[in-house]
Amino acid sequence: MKKVLFTLFLLMTMLFLAACSSSEPETTKETTTEPSSDDSAKSEPSGGGEPIKMVGIFSSSGGAAALGEPELETFKMLVEAKNAEGGINGQQIEFITYDDKSDQNQAILSMKKALTQDEATIVIGGTISGNALAMLPLAEQYETPYISLAASKQVYVDENGKARKWVFKMPQDDKLAVERILQYLKEKNLTKVAWLNVANSYGTGGHDEFKKYAPEYGIEAVIEDEFEATVKDAKPLLTRVKKENPDAIIVWGTVQESAVVIKNIRELALEMPILASHGIATEQFIEVAGDAANDVILPTGKLLIANSLEDSNPQKAVLLDYIKQYTDKYNKSASTFGSYAADGFNIAVKAIEAKGTDRAGIRDYIENELGEYIGITGVFNITPDNHMGLSPDSFEMVRIQAGEWVLEK
Repeated sequence: MKKVLFTLFLLMTMLFLAACSSSEPETTKETTTEPSSDDSAKSEPSGGGEPIKMVGIFSSSGGAAALGEPELETFKMLVEAKNAEGGINGQQIEFITYDDKSDQNQAILSMKKALTQDEATIVIGGTISGNALAMLPLAEQYETPYISLAASKQVYVDENGKARKWVFKMPQDDKLAVERILQYLKEKNLTKVAWLNVANSYGTGGHDEFKKYAPEYGIEAVIEDEFEATVKDAKPLLTRVKKENPDAIIVWGTVQESAVVIKNIRELALEMPILASHGIATEQFIEVAGDAANDVILPTGKLLIANSLEDSNPQKAVLLDYIKQYTDKYNKSASTFGSYAADGFNIAVKAIEAKGTDRAGIRDYIENELGEYIGITGVFNITPDNHMGLSPDSFEMVRIQAGEWVLEK
């Protein structure tokens, strides 16, 4: 009997350990352009000296995969190209990537591993705002520069309105996006709106900015409500919207949940204009939403309408170069979200070229010495008071027409 009980105990222990190990974040480590043979493969640097450890943490699976996958692909593409050129100052980059599976707990685990086990020189990632907010205290604790790819203003600004010391951010924040939408509504005399946001930190961050700035533009919300990120049917919510008969509907979310809500708006035959956040600025939204995506209007960076820009636009050459590099490698359209990773990587390279692998030196360079940087997302002017450095003119208003992105007039 004792032997049976002991055997059962061993079996249960083994099952418990297996379950624990399955919750570890997925990682890939590489230093050359050769593919790794397994998820934790390492290879020796081909350049002189120790490799430079750059860690990317992306939501390349789960609900935010449409955003995180192009970020991961861009990061790998640019690292491989840089290593093929000889690396940074003759040192190869060891790029280590984690998939946080669109989960905050996985994001925290990944960040902890990046800073304690991998001893990262710099971290790039945090695809969605909730994950980025969960990760940033560790960057501050371990005094490691962290370039976030998430939208919320809270990512780079603390509760007192000051720039977080070790955190920088590539996408335009929710304040800029909300103000660009409000400006458009005012221009079109659409003064009474329905505000609908996803019930997470990205959604509430946008809602806070809307409530703060809408009165300045003469915009009134006749209804303010929210939907879950896992929403399957928003028709009960939209029935309430229909009763209020707004001039326009603002749907503030990312790809999957926004597509559901906008499909339901079309199914209920609501005829008013639909505006959306920059969180849907990717081809995946059009694929998921189908015909319902047509005539949705949103603020976005210039990547989606790069060919429509004047040749004199300082970003045009940078945009077209990234688009060609990405489409040549992956045989699919470049994504606005991938461009955030590109800007983050390129700024990190400039800082490491100037300061080596000293973390404080890298941080200080980005804050004080980078100067005007013409990126894909916009023209950056990062300062000690502004760790994003983008202005409202980094946005254009775009309409989806027949599955294409068209500059809104």
